Amino acid sequence: MEERSVRVYQADKTFFSKLSNTITKLLIPTKVGINNMLIAIKRNNVIKAYETQMQNENDEIKREEYAKKYEDTYALYLEAIDKHIMDSIYNKVRNDTASVFEKDALASYYEIIRLKDTEYIEYKYRKQRYLLRLDYEALKDGGKNKLFERYKAFYLAKVESLYKGLLKHYSVKLADNLSYANKEEIYNKIFVALEEYITQVLPLKFELSEDQTYASILDEYEKFENFTVGKLDQNDTIEKSMILLGISRKLFTHSLPLIVAEQCYIKLLKDVRALIVDTRVAKKQEKAYGLLIKLIEEYNIRLLSTKIYWDKPADRDQYKKFWERYQEIEKIKDTDRIEYRKQKEILFIKGDLKKVYCNENRYSKIIAFYKNRLVELGVMRKIPNKAVTREGRFVKQKQYVK
Repeated sequence: MEERSVRVYQADKTFFSKLSNTITKLLIPTKVGINNMLIAIKRNNVIKAYETQMQNENDEIKREEYAKKYEDTYALYLEAIDKHIMDSIYNKVRNDTASVFEKDALASYYEIIRLKDTEYIEYKYRKQRYLLRLDYEALKDGGKNKLFERYKAFYLAKVESLYKGLLKHYSVKLADNLSYANKEEIYNKIFVALEEYITQVLPLKFELSEDQTYASILDEYEKFENFTVGKLDQNDTIEKSMILLGISRKLFTHSLPLIVAEQCYIKLLKDVRALIVDTRVAKKQEKAYGLLIKLIEEYNIRLLSTKIYWDKPADRDQYKKFWERYQEIEKIKDTDRIEYRKQKEILFIKGDLKKVYCNENRYSKIIAFYKNRLVELGVMRKIPNKAVTREGRFVKQKQYVK
């Protein structure tokens, strides 16, 4: 079934080809009707098996038996949905009677199928997620009823486990010795998976779960929603990814380990630094710089403050000093807002300046930007200096002193 191709061949208009097309048109609705009936039966079976497993999860004697029955009915259910796609949408595309939505759905399906030979684990998770989403939307469009209400609990439990498995897979991939381009691709896949989860699954989680974890991310979820409408520029895309990472620290602490989240934050820091130095419009540069300050704070306060194991003791000691200074600055937050923002900015920029100095050639432009900013904040002074060239000419150079 997965090996079929979407190629459409123009048949000769002979008697036999016309007869074949007529028979196909007559059979497709029947096949669809049968498949819908089979999907409905197998859907009912998997819902019952899921509910039975959940009701008896503490029964040590029968727990394994119920779990196996649930997995078996789940596999048959997915096969039925898969067959519906091939018998219905595939034939519609082949006969050029498919809608734009159906064509896009089949294109997405084959995009996933192509992963089978090269990325089997990713293929396995994404295909299940795709098929479940397809049936969920079909049930949802059919109107709310008791079956749909029961189905939502099963759907949420299964699709959540698939997202966790997919993120864990990406986390493992990042540990491999990948090229820069391949790492960038994995980072983007992580952000896409997080966005899909938050837009498609989290609202249902809010609806069905009373867990306080989800109530605690409501503010961040509302911030994220601001980036789901309209066209986003590069600055907005980075900020959206930052919010996604922040939410992930509460939802996927095991599937997206701290070390992987840290790599994602570092990737965003590199992106926003590049955005600052590449932007020629002053207003856009200032906007990117404001995002950099937010991102540095998120990275240091939300992530590094929870880090227990450090590869280098020197880095841990340096962070302790940063944290002590940050705590001192927080004390003036309510009494002097202007000085508070200034001192916090100085702390963040000086800290990031030390990090980029480790690769001075690569980050020469952002280093110069940071120094100019510190001059504006009154932390450094710019001293003109004259140097004599071999030809005897004087050349002015810039020097910075604290």
